[in-house]
Amino acid sequence: MVSLGCPKNLVDSERILTKLRSDGYAMSPDYAGADVVLVNTCGFLDSAKEESLEAIGEAIAENGRVIVTGCMGKEAETIRARFPQVLAVTGAHQYEQVVGAVYEAAPMPPSAFLNLVPERDLKLTPRHYSYLKISEGCNHRCAFCIIPSLRGDLVSRRPDAILREAEKLIAAGTKELLVISQDTSAYGVDIRHQPRAWKGGEVRAHMTDLARELGRLGSWVRLHYVYPYPHVDQVIPLMAEGLILPYLDIPFQHASPSVLKAMKRPANQVKVLERLRAWREICPDIAIRSSFVVGFPGETEADFEYLLEWLDEAQLDRVGAFRFEPVQGAAANDLPDAVPEEVKEERYARVMEKTAAISAAKLQAKIGRTLDVIIDVADEEGGASGRSYADAPEIDGEVHLRDAPNAKQGDILKVLVEDADEHDLFGVPIA
Repeated sequence: MVSLGCPKNLVDSERILTKLRSDGYAMSPDYAGADVVLVNTCGFLDSAKEESLEAIGEAIAENGRVIVTGCMGKEAETIRARFPQVLAVTGAHQYEQVVGAVYEAAPMPPSAFLNLVPERDLKLTPRHYSYLKISEGCNHRCAFCIIPSLRGDLVSRRPDAILREAEKLIAAGTKELLVISQDTSAYGVDIRHQPRAWKGGEVRAHMTDLARELGRLGSWVRLHYVYPYPHVDQVIPLMAEGLILPYLDIPFQHASPSVLKAMKRPANQVKVLERLRAWREICPDIAIRSSFVVGFPGETEADFEYLLEWLDEAQLDRVGAFRFEPVQGAAANDLPDAVPEEVKEERYARVMEKTAAISAAKLQAKIGRTLDVIIDVADEEGGASGRSYADAPEIDGEVHLRDAPNAKQGDILKVLVEDADEHDLFGVPIA
């Protein structure tokens, strides 16, 4: 399995592989030992599509028997035109179709000893953290995005089913649950926040209720892709109580009202600044991460300067930036006043310089503090690396430890912060 793209794709890969393993299939560590190769593609941007096509090409060159699934499956004709030898092409979260394609390509010999149901789902992440997908699809129609055409409108899972999955993951060793969806704040809107029986009471299909119940299960809970709807305010007290991590991943995308309007996104960023201040009063340690698009069609220098000033005010903890990239099927492609590539590059460099300086100052302020750190990697020489509440795996910074000979992956240690740079902290475990 070659799994590309976002954590939502990774969860799809885990589901596919779990089903195949329950039917007796084994995972191959390399192309040479595989009867068939699955490539789970990303189709969000043209650059992601090209990466997916390159992965398909590599799989064909190395193995020759390839099944393609994922977001780029919507463009089966494009894939087949370039690689006519692919065995099958299926779309995003079409689990039955891709599993059926494997059955056809590499039939499992009937055997009472092979077809064993696994004790738990197969995971592609380390044992100590797991992605927990609460819904599929999205009801927004942002001008730069084609996710609704790839994954459809919002479809929320039952809250009791999510909580049962979370319990199962924690029982299997998960110490951190990363809640993901396309729009976590909208969870339950499509099913009218219908309550379900849970632990002798009821839990609504609503982000706040779900976060509260997840927090009671005993693991870290981290919220991703949270649009700043008004009810997000209700989640902040749960962070202050310690039920869930004081961390929000909010995709702001820009700050200029005119650019946000062209993007077809909410544009009241002044009110957002007020809410950030209010959140920090309730939960001073809250870490906010976000992503921004520079060079969107029509973005003027004044718009970009507005964004830089907004970032100065917002003082976000973690920021990622992307140069605008046309993607086939996105409404933004038809907008006038395209920004030249060299201007995009210059603005990208400026926004990264700005946010790196903010991050460095925030991390410097943590020197001398004691933080809980979840260990991701430990070596035999007393070194270890992990993450604090402010760091999601693979997208944020890390905490690097010295003198940690007893640290093991998945441990949560108290760490004295001794130093910091632009992105990472450095410290030592304390008793």
